[in-house]
Amino acid sequence: MFVLITYDVNTETPAGKKRLRMVAKQCVNYAQRVQNSVFECHADAAKMREIEERLIKIIDPEHDSLRFYYLGNKYETKVKHIGAKPSFDVNNPLVI
Repeated sequence: MFVLITYDVNTETPAGKKRLRMVAKQCVNYAQRVQNSVFECHADAAKMREIEERLIKIIDPEHDSLRFYYLGNKYETKVKHIGAKPSFDVNNPLVI
């Protein structure tokens, strides 16, 4: 399934800046960054539970937030991109 992961981490403290780096690092491990705090991910339900659990352990729910938008498998008609930084389909072969 196709999932959009977004986050907002309060960076007013050194601990918040550390959480931001940790959340971003975990997202990069599983998804493609499309904007600063927005990632596109292709994963099954079990992998998404794993990703969610990892991210929930990092954030401070009193100050930070996570959002997961489950767009499913027929997401092509639900995503429209305009402007710089076009994404690529991670399911297609990557030719270098």
